[in-house]
Amino acid sequence: MYGFIRRAHRPVTREEAAGDAGISAKLAAFHLDKLVSAGLLRSRFDSPAGVRRVGRRPRVYEPADTDIRVSIPERRPDVLAEILLDSVLGQEPGEDPQDAALRTARRRGEELGAAERDRSRPGRLGPERSLTLCEAMLEQHGFEPHRETPTRLSLLNCPFHPLAARSPELVCGINHAFLDGYLTGLRAGATEAALAPRPGRCCVELRATSTGTGDTA
Repeated sequence: MYGFIRRAHRPVTREEAAGDAGISAKLAAFHLDKLVSAGLLRSRFDSPAGVRRVGRRPRVYEPADTDIRVSIPERRPDVLAEILLDSVLGQEPGEDPQDAALRTARRRGEELGAAERDRSRPGRLGPERSLTLCEAMLEQHGFEPHRETPTRLSLLNCPFHPLAARSPELVCGINHAFLDGYLTGLRAGATEAALAPRPGRCCVELRATSTGTGDTA
């Protein structure tokens, strides 16, 4: 029904959507209202284009101004594209393109980490609290963080796969630089982003440094 409404390029009644789907208007109304609740459609009372009715206008549906992307596991090519675009636009004279991409990824991570530190004001950070603060960002970016130990966080998903398979040195390097920059911006000095490639996982893990100690208030 969502596809039918997008292709119509005009407001559609529940009867029209039901007819296209081959279901009752009552069942169509149930699903259409679910799509409205999810923010994918918007609805109002109006007459369909070219149709005049006597009495109350019917409810019509049209697409909301929302981009939809569904990927399981989650992929975030937009993040990688933004980093690469910024690196091209900001490449310094004589700088290698890959070095520019790594520098840009690290700067982006630092900005996110600094913003999180300003928001949460955590004080001095030890490894355990640092990883706890990292988890929300990692989840948001599709890394699927998994706390293997109190001071070690593995990433079960690479949000840039399958691009990582095409150029592992570049994409894994961007991942590493981005996460290392995030820890720098967060001022989580007792925690590091380390390359630890394992099949089916992100190539980076976050863990306490060899000199990292327990959390400090």
